[in-house]
Amino acid sequence: MENISTTTLTMVREFNVAPEKVFDAWINPNMMKKWFFTLEGTNKVCKNNPEVGGTWEIVDHRGGKDYRAIGEYLEIDPPKKLVFTFKMPELSGNDLADTITVELKEQEQGCEMTFTQEITVIHEENWTDADIVKAHDDWRSGTEQGWYYMFLGLKELVETGKISYTGQ
Repeated sequence: MENISTTTLTMVREFNVAPEKVFDAWINPNMMKKWFFTLEGTNKVCKNNPEVGGTWEIVDHRGGKDYRAIGEYLEIDPPKKLVFTFKMPELSGNDLADTITVELKEQEQGCEMTFTQEITVIHEENWTDADIVKAHDDWRSGTEQGWYYMFLGLKELVETGKISYTGQ
């Protein structure tokens, strides 16, 4: 068995729309293909079966390569909470999946989204405790940067109905 650990990334974002609209952007394939690990101009596949035990799949084509993200829904409580697994098999080379939790709370002016990702980190042979701490920091930082840009697109999509950057 591979030596693994997890680290947690939590991000909070505010939206000037009802939680239902943000929740829909997480599960509606027509919206997902515009921001969720892909852009409308680079998306090749966007499949979704938003029910507990159902799966989702995104295939994005960038730089001449296809990148596939997949997962399974573990909990769905519209429009408050969504829990699902996430993995990119071609990049991770294993069967381990991260777990993502999206919680939405209605506010006076829209809603607040709390996003949490339990990130699986595979240890290399002979890693020290310091190596593991550094790997956790690096994975959290890299993952946060990716979500930062996706959440900019999500905000623009739910608040304006479109994303100005299309990747073309």
